[in-house]
Amino acid sequence: MIYLDNSATTQLAPGVLDAMLPYLAAEYGNPSSKYYPLAVSAQQAVEESREKVAALIHAKPEEIIFTCGSTESSNMIIKGVADYQKYYEKRGSHIITSKIEHHATLNTCRYLNGDIYSNHDATFSLSGCRPVVDRGYRVTFLDVDALGRVLPEALEHAIQPDTTLSTIMWANNEIGTINDIAALCEVAHRHEVLFHTDATQVSGKLPINVEDVPVDFMSISAHKFHGPKGVGAAYIRSDEYGLPPLTAFMHGGEQEGGIRAGTLAVHNIVGFGKAAELALTRQDECTRKLLQMDAAARALFANEDCLELLGDAHNHIPGLFSVIVQKDIFDNERFIQKVSGQFAISSGSACTAGEPSHVLQAIGRTDETSRVLRISLSEASSVDDVKLLIELLKNL
Repeated sequence: MIYLDNSATTQLAPGVLDAMLPYLAAEYGNPSSKYYPLAVSAQQAVEESREKVAALIHAKPEEIIFTCGSTESSNMIIKGVADYQKYYEKRGSHIITSKIEHHATLNTCRYLNGDIYSNHDATFSLSGCRPVVDRGYRVTFLDVDALGRVLPEALEHAIQPDTTLSTIMWANNEIGTINDIAALCEVAHRHEVLFHTDATQVSGKLPINVEDVPVDFMSISAHKFHGPKGVGAAYIRSDEYGLPPLTAFMHGGEQEGGIRAGTLAVHNIVGFGKAAELALTRQDECTRKLLQMDAAARALFANEDCLELLGDAHNHIPGLFSVIVQKDIFDNERFIQKVSGQFAISSGSACTAGEPSHVLQAIGRTDETSRVLRISLSEASSVDDVKLLIELLKNL
């Protein structure tokens, strides 16, 4: 099978499993226990991995809070910041996000906004939600342009005196468009608004430096860059007093600074650290190869009248293609099923399988939902893989 669904998940990088295995067998200690060697070894492994993950985004180790993945990180940050700022800092209860966010952000914001929503609601509409529970928050869902970009001027216009948090994804997981996070962050900070970004699809693939792009919060997942599933991190920017206060997401013990209680999955954290270390070590080489494959594949798509690429052609995740198949009769779900023994591809986000795409709706392409394929490469992919798929689509 030719695997072209790397935006859904990636294969473990060589060395990651080997790093994890000892902590599933002989090194089984609880890192929250004390003094005896098994516990000390586990605690050291966690802290070494924290340093490696921090290094990937040029952060401080103490700014990394381990979670089960980006969905939990985004929930923890948005709910934790909103709650603390409203009830303790009295800063306000207005939140800004965009209409193309991952559902981890969208549905968290809709929950705070008091909207009816369902992960299986085929009539999903951000503008048509009816409040049913007044949780005391108001959320503005920003429009995007035809390329899927959140424009800084749109954020500027949406900020109100009681705006506390803006949460805008670094790059879209369906069409690959990259937002100008530095510009968006500057707008938010100029109005003393905190800024969170979901960097799930960018981290480990493209360079991130939180010293240059001063976001306050960030969500990342290990399995998007050849680490294990079930582990991720929340980046929380510190100041001279330490981490800013958030209402705890998981109540219980004092793990992860009391923000995220629960016994740590040491084996997954070690795998995350190893994947981060490998991604940083090989980042220039990997990015260069992805950019080369991206350019070659886009040239192939451009030569086919029946195939149209969505998103920003100049500022996108390299190797992620959202393709509209312009055939008289084409159903993406049936096609994906038909070729599933030969190709691994998707019709969009793995987290919203079976739903109409809210991203296509936001960029004005709702009618194309059944014609879209998402193809996503990794360093292990080749342009020949894309050629084979294009030939198959041409001959339908």
